[in-house]
Amino acid sequence: MDFVQLPGTDLTVSRFCLGAGAFGTSVTGSAADRLVAAFVEAGGTFFDTAHCYAFWVPGGLGASERELAASLRRVGALGDCVIATKGGHPDCGPDYRRPYDFLAESVIDSDIEDSLDRLRVDRIDLYYLHRDDGRTPVGEIVERLNRQVERGRIRALGASNWSVARMAAANAYAEARGLQGFAISQAQWSLSEPGWRQTADPSMRRVGEEEIAWHAHTGIPIAAYSATGGGYFARTLAESASPRNRALWRQVGALSDELGCTPTQVAVAWLLHQRPYVIPLFSTASTSHLAEVLDSGQIGLDPTMLANLNP
Repeated sequence: MDFVQLPGTDLTVSRFCLGAGAFGTSVTGSAADRLVAAFVEAGGTFFDTAHCYAFWVPGGLGASERELAASLRRVGALGDCVIATKGGHPDCGPDYRRPYDFLAESVIDSDIEDSLDRLRVDRIDLYYLHRDDGRTPVGEIVERLNRQVERGRIRALGASNWSVARMAAANAYAEARGLQGFAISQAQWSLSEPGWRQTADPSMRRVGEEEIAWHAHTGIPIAAYSATGGGYFARTLAESASPRNRALWRQVGALSDELGCTPTQVAVAWLLHQRPYVIPLFSTASTSHLAEVLDSGQIGLDPTMLANLNP
């Protein structure tokens, strides 16, 4: 397992991040413990959850944070791992009601208080703002987050689904005033195009050329969520897939046969070969699938292979 120190922080995280969105609902108790233990045994230290997980399941709001921290305690790994959680999310209907000003200081403060209580910790290792509202001046947001840092409730800051322009402006404001800026961003990135194509939730952002160039220049890593494309390459080819995805499915299948690995491993290895530095963020309920994804780090792709796969 490789590791990276998040720039401008004292946090070092593993090259892979295990998403805990299903923890506390479909993944609980011994099943959660097996996943956590297997990830930690493989060298994994980086876990991802959020204040809103899993509001989409009846009674699931807050379950992910609670179960993840409980499982880390049960396997004796809490003190050795980095938990990232997210707050500041817009309204999602009756199951997750939010104010219009969802990045207000009082909302951020309340979200952090909830997460600290659910995780049963005194300080959150890495705190992402789950979304950006695009209207609050970035300086105000940076000041609000740094007040939480000063209170000892957050160690490091991240941006989830933020634009490059807003992240750059926020970090410039922070640097000019000796404050913490965003040390990592989280956005969707996978070899296959996501099925939602930014229609289900337009505030979700996919990595494109602008993001790649900015992150490569700044050295700020990307935590790429849905790194396996929702398991696209492990499924039977669907005619409903986009022409690009159908072509990639065939290419990846042929390349996996050539390399003696699985198509999913080729897709994740493609991410690992990108510049900037990418931390694949993935979720699973299976220890065998966990091992499959982690073993992607052993797959070498030469420049010709990468060029053939690049869109």
